[in-house]
Amino acid sequence: MRLCAQILHRKTLAEKQELENLLHREHRGCTEKSAREYFSRKASCVLARVIADDELFTSSFIRHSRLVLSGMAHLSGAGRGAYRCHPMAAVAISDWACLSNCGVPKPDSTFRVRNVARLLWLMRIETMGSDTKTNTRVRARILIGRWLSAVIVVAAVLLGLVVLHRTNHYPRTDDAEVLANFIGIAPQVEGRIIRLHVRDNQFVKQGELLFEIDEQPYQYALEKAISDQSTLEGQIDDERRRIASQVSAVSVAKANIQGAESDVARYAAAIDQARADVTNAEQGVSKAKAEWEYANNNLHRLEPLLTKQFVTVDQVDQAKTSEIIQAQVLKQSDARLRVAQAALRSAVAQYDQSKAGVDQSKAQHEQAQHAITTLGPVVNQRGAKKSAVENARYNLNNCRVYAPFDARVTNLTISEGAYAHVGQQVFTLIDARTWWAVANFREGQLEQITPGMRADVYVMSKPNVRFTGIVDSVGFGVTPSADDFGSLQDGLPNVQRTLNWVHLASRYPVRVRVQDPPPDLFRVGQSAVLIIRNH
Repeated sequence: MRLCAQILHRKTLAEKQELENLLHREHRGCTEKSAREYFSRKASCVLARVIADDELFTSSFIRHSRLVLSGMAHLSGAGRGAYRCHPMAAVAISDWACLSNCGVPKPDSTFRVRNVARLLWLMRIETMGSDTKTNTRVRARILIGRWLSAVIVVAAVLLGLVVLHRTNHYPRTDDAEVLANFIGIAPQVEGRIIRLHVRDNQFVKQGELLFEIDEQPYQYALEKAISDQSTLEGQIDDERRRIASQVSAVSVAKANIQGAESDVARYAAAIDQARADVTNAEQGVSKAKAEWEYANNNLHRLEPLLTKQFVTVDQVDQAKTSEIIQAQVLKQSDARLRVAQAALRSAVAQYDQSKAGVDQSKAQHEQAQHAITTLGPVVNQRGAKKSAVENARYNLNNCRVYAPFDARVTNLTISEGAYAHVGQQVFTLIDARTWWAVANFREGQLEQITPGMRADVYVMSKPNVRFTGIVDSVGFGVTPSADDFGSLQDGLPNVQRTLNWVHLASRYPVRVRVQDPPPDLFRVGQSAVLIIRNH
């Protein structure tokens, strides 16, 4: 049997190659199980074709029932009968149809040794081909697995590098919250709330009326302030007229001063004139006296000469007449002198009186000037009265409270009829104009963050929507940890005695201004994820 197989090996090498090529061409890409079944069927067909074309061995043997090649039952194809010979094998089979199709006759019949050899060799070819294909597939699977492992490792390394690069250059944190500025709405006047125009969580526009306070007391206060202001204006007008009269009195006193001064000048001239008259009168008296003395002396000289008749009586009488005339002239000159002196004294008295009148007029002028009242104290009250009017009007206007900006009402816990107090918060307004995302970044990431950088903001309520933001500022201070740093107190520092081997990085707040935020999505305290981009 082994000899038959060797002979068959040499003759059917080309047939083996042809069979393998045929199988590879026709069944490339099918599964292992289907390929084996098809290979079995194809091998049986080739076996039948080979047996039919070649010459048969001259010797044959008898196949005993249920003792020849059970594995040959799985082969299918067409074949020929065999001649009688000796039993060959002791393997039981149960499929006679398959054996008959493969050229193996029924039990107790004969077939040729060459047919069996060919059959055995083709079975070996089938086994070798199946093993070769199996090994090839195993090697291919191993190679594919190695390549896949290498690709996975390289992909993991590249992914790690990408993650490291993005982490270092694009800091990211989910320790962020959405914040906005908010103010407490408190009235600036107190009173009963008569109308409430908003409800809790309502969005209001800038200038929209929020609530109204009873304005009647403030309306009365405004009217009273306006009345007080009008009264003050009337007082100012009356004081102006009084001051005008006082100014006129001052003008009259000033005119009196001028009149008295002119009288002084006139009486001064009269004094000069009187002094001149006195001087002339004194000169007249001196002249008259000299002439009287001459006439008197001449009479006294002539009277002794009359007894001696050195002169005539007429000369004596003429001398007497001349003496009498000169005496009268002297008396008249003396009288004129006394009149001139009296006139001088009168002029001096009038001059002194006019000077006293001047002083009196000046005193009256000063008195009139000092008596003039000023409008300053009254006019200065205008500011107070005007301020009172403006304050009353301001309080009246503050009875209506308006929204200072676009905002959302929250924490509204009152209703109409409540009494509002000055400075006491009624509800809260959240500034909807600007929204912030405040994220806490580790201190090692701060060097990658500068104001002006672009940032991506994601909120938990809508995580698939990206919002753009701009880094506004980076925090410069946080409260030191009492466990690590201790505390600063009066006296000596309080330093902890413990030492943490694992030192956690501090986190600093980074404020990002969200651009074009939707008013209905953002909420104060909302969780957010923040990714810092480049400029």
